[in-house]
Amino acid sequence: MTDQNANESAAAPIADAPIPEPQSGTPASANDEAAPAAEPDSGSAEATADFEPLTATYERLRHSTDPAELSEFARRPLPDRSDQAAFSRATALLEAVAGNPHTPVEDRVFLASTMPFPNVLVKLSTDPEAAVREAVAANTDDKNWLVGRLTKDPVPAVRDTALKNKRTSWKMRLEGAQNPEVDTETLDFLGSLGTELEEGAPAVLSSMVRRAVALNPNVSETMLDKLADDPSAEVRHAVERRRRA
Repeated sequence: MTDQNANESAAAPIADAPIPEPQSGTPASANDEAAPAAEPDSGSAEATADFEPLTATYERLRHSTDPAELSEFARRPLPDRSDQAAFSRATALLEAVAGNPHTPVEDRVFLASTMPFPNVLVKLSTDPEAAVREAVAANTDDKNWLVGRLTKDPVPAVRDTALKNKRTSWKMRLEGAQNPEVDTETLDFLGSLGTELEEGAPAVLSSMVRRAVALNPNVSETMLDKLADDPSAEVRHAVERRRRA
């Protein structure tokens, strides 16, 4: 055999030899060791597909004409505050629900009575239904500027309710006590501030309110009798002036 034939014979088995199967328990090549691609989690895929961006959900709820959908959302328990993203999303969407006139009135009253969130209460404070605005006026989580605005409401029940809210500023209380359209019951409340009610109230400010009550044409005789014995001299003098008139 020539050297050339010997070389060809030596090379042939190498090229044609089958690659042996890896033995059990023996690592394969690096490519063989790589784990196969994971199948997509059908639950995660569905969740991603169903997720709606906040702005899209907000606009959908704001324009929804489905009272049942809106009612369900209004009554839905809020996420725990520890989940800040979910909590912020839910409270933001409640603003859309609160501002939608297709949300049932009883649900808007519910939100106005129970929600502490300014963005929701501001929406409801301009609601066309007086019952909703009155619920906002009674909400003790109101900001003082918001409840103060409701002391100017054209509906007496809303205005009077706002004047009784502890969040109302003394300036608003004084203006309410001077308003000849305020009813007797509300004047009885205002005339008790700093004495029977809110005993720790600022003496000067509360006496100014009680003095204005004494001079209000709607004040009751029963309240005048109480104010006649008021610890503040200026209030007692106002009662005397009123009775002389």
